[in-house]
Amino acid sequence: MKDADIVDTAIEGLTARRVWDSRGNPTIEVEIRCASGATGRAIAPAGASRGTREAIDLRDGGDRLGGVDVRRAVSGVTDMIAPLLRGRDAADQAGIDAALIACDGTKLKSKLGGNAMVAASLAVLHAAAAARGVPLWRHVADLTGQTPSLPLPEIQIFGGGAHAGRRVDVQDFMVMVPGAGSFDEVLEVTSEIYRAAGAIMARKGKLAGVADEGGWWPSFDSNEEALETLVAAIEAAGETPGERVVISLDIAASEFGSNGRYRLALEDRELDRGQLIDLLGRWIDAYPIASIEDPLAEDDSEGMVAFTALYGDRLQIIGDDYLVTNAALVDAAAAAGACNAVLIKVNQAGTVSESIECAARARKHGFRGIVSARSGETEDVSISHLAVGLGAGQLKVGSITRSERTAKWNECLRIAGALGPGAYAGGAALAGTWWGRKGDDT
Repeated sequence: MKDADIVDTAIEGLTARRVWDSRGNPTIEVEIRCASGATGRAIAPAGASRGTREAIDLRDGGDRLGGVDVRRAVSGVTDMIAPLLRGRDAADQAGIDAALIACDGTKLKSKLGGNAMVAASLAVLHAAAAARGVPLWRHVADLTGQTPSLPLPEIQIFGGGAHAGRRVDVQDFMVMVPGAGSFDEVLEVTSEIYRAAGAIMARKGKLAGVADEGGWWPSFDSNEEALETLVAAIEAAGETPGERVVISLDIAASEFGSNGRYRLALEDRELDRGQLIDLLGRWIDAYPIASIEDPLAEDDSEGMVAFTALYGDRLQIIGDDYLVTNAALVDAAAAAGACNAVLIKVNQAGTVSESIECAARARKHGFRGIVSARSGETEDVSISHLAVGLGAGQLKVGSITRSERTAKWNECLRIAGALGPGAYAGGAALAGTWWGRKGDDT
């Protein structure tokens, strides 16, 4: 890089401010200004169901705003991160992220706060792209050496677990439309299914509202009733379950299990790991499920390995709380035979560079990658660009309702116009699952 380029992308100033997320909680936004006049800003999301090994948000505690205010984190950006980054080259994402990590000095980013660090790291990414005059997805692709592609959406229809007052134990009941020919077609098909699901639930008196991520808040009598209703909604939308449309589940088992024991509160029963695996196996046999996230708890490696051995050749098995966007944990899971896919949450790692490294390590081991939002979101669309620039293949942002969700889907539609139809990952993102193989000659 030429010296003139470094001067143009030198960080001249940094501003932190308190803003608000989709749950009405405070969060932090960071804005970076380069010497060239280019700017970039980003907002930290927040999760409700969180892995114990993910980056920790810095919150104020106390009684005010339920203890989740971020004034300390904002002050930390002003007092520590701003002096650290001023004068540095915004194009040096890896160097800046390494400096942030060193300044924090804790395993889980608890000094500066994962929320402050991820907002700063993402703002640097935006500023560097703006200084170059290229879209963020292009800048990410250039950083990673990946071919950009438009991801296959994974979209919530029913919310549960921590996202819906634990009205059902399973956290997300979602659909994917790998048989659709375009991103736009996926959204259209999913919208029809969402509408049909709401109508069915209202007719049966099972509709309690809308959950954190925009999916319907259910009033089901069992977890399997949600699956039955989802299949009925797919059919009511004019689709054949398992043809163009498949089901994806986020069990989020860490939310109701530990030490190999699992408590299904809705059904008032407790299962051991073998019984939970058997239950999920029955669902896999009975319903067109192509993807399951966190089927066992984050502390149940034995269960995760056993589940992957049984079903890893049939479906996508995603580690979220189990892997927490951590490259070393992906290495360990691959060595143990646990999972075959990883959820990429940039705020879970704490910096852009760590997220990029996790995605790279996943590719090395043949794991699929799914870039994901959090339950507490904002209008920030960084993850849409990350999914495209990383060539991740899949994107999960919640439902097809609520503006903090639709902002991400709509940004993908804009990117689709720039990339052209040949760049859509589509059904290829599920290669190796039963759906990906069903058209093969056997």
